[in-house]
Amino acid sequence: MSVEILAPAGNMEKLKTAVYFGADAVYFSGKNFGLRAFAGNFSEEEIELAVQFCHEKNVKAYVTVNIVAHNKDFENLKEYLIFLKKAKVDAIIVSDLGIITFAKNCVPDLDIHVSTQANVTNKFSAKFLTDLGVKRIVLARELTLSEIREIRAFLPKEIELEAFVHGAMCISYSGRCLLSNYLANRPSNNGECIQACRWEYTINEVSRTNQKLPIEEDERGTYILNSKDLKMIEHMGELRDAGVTSFKIEGRMKSPYYVATVTNAYVRAKKVLESGGKYDCPKELSNELEKTSHRDYTTGFNFKDKMKEESENIISSQPVQSFEFMAIVLKNAENGRVFVEMRNKFAVGDTLEVLSPTDNFNKTILVTKIINSKGEDVQVANQVQEKLFLQTSLSLQAGDILRKEN
Repeated sequence: MSVEILAPAGNMEKLKTAVYFGADAVYFSGKNFGLRAFAGNFSEEEIELAVQFCHEKNVKAYVTVNIVAHNKDFENLKEYLIFLKKAKVDAIIVSDLGIITFAKNCVPDLDIHVSTQANVTNKFSAKFLTDLGVKRIVLARELTLSEIREIRAFLPKEIELEAFVHGAMCISYSGRCLLSNYLANRPSNNGECIQACRWEYTINEVSRTNQKLPIEEDERGTYILNSKDLKMIEHMGELRDAGVTSFKIEGRMKSPYYVATVTNAYVRAKKVLESGGKYDCPKELSNELEKTSHRDYTTGFNFKDKMKEESENIISSQPVQSFEFMAIVLKNAENGRVFVEMRNKFAVGDTLEVLSPTDNFNKTILVTKIINSKGEDVQVANQVQEKLFLQTSLSLQAGDILRKEN
């Protein structure tokens, strides 16, 4: 069975980026009932357009309805679920048992995927949920590969398993965190997480109320609650063999460049995975994931013998990346030049690398001439989102990205 690369779509630009770079499916949220309230998200009209766009490209569209629900949250839920069914979304992603049973009653033909927020960490919980009629279990991040294999063997063959393969992780059980609630009155489980776990902390000894003591490992300090990012691109074969059929990328609040880079890498790795023989991830694809925003990487809980490895990012809460997003291609190249939209400053003499789902991937362009929309030669592209022409012999396509090494 072919595996699915499932990419995040915080807004329409990110959705189209994920589709262009080869995602098999995308997940996104409406304005309500989802756990990323600050991701941009989709109005009902945008949901209809997004699903139509995805289906035209043979891509599946999943919508999150994964809040931890209170009584008041059910007041408008029926109408919303009926709307999603009419919009032809491929599935809803749900964590709350009440919403699962509610949805099965009012839209029984709408597929349900159980969110990682449901904390499915054992085969009996998974079986209980499948007995409720769900189609897919999005596994808790806190599982080893051996535990995933046990769950797979315990469930009916038609039930699908999904697991996160890349992106940010929480210092809490499958994301069920209350730090944001208490420190900023923004409930994480209703979509308003402020990532308080990334902050630097100090403590006070009771008798020394005016003396703040930093929580530190060494002279650089520590961000003791700040997790490393998950990266499983080298282990996709082991995930598939354990029974995972959907490989999920975290990042609805990340940039379009992040979505493009990570989706492109995992889609290309999937081709290697399904080419036959033992899976061996090409080093260039693993290295790709250094080129976009990330913290130090970890394999999380997947390998029991590695669970004692350092998983906190104790030096800094700030992500790093080795390349910057310079421009996006707006039209297919023709007559030796390409029309782009500038995203970060670059200049004549710079070398730009191509991020593309085509054979132009990782090829480079030496910037020898920049022409602005007035037809004038300029030496530096420094006007925000300015439209420009660059000379190139490459057959670049609309949607390709140009980036520069830091």
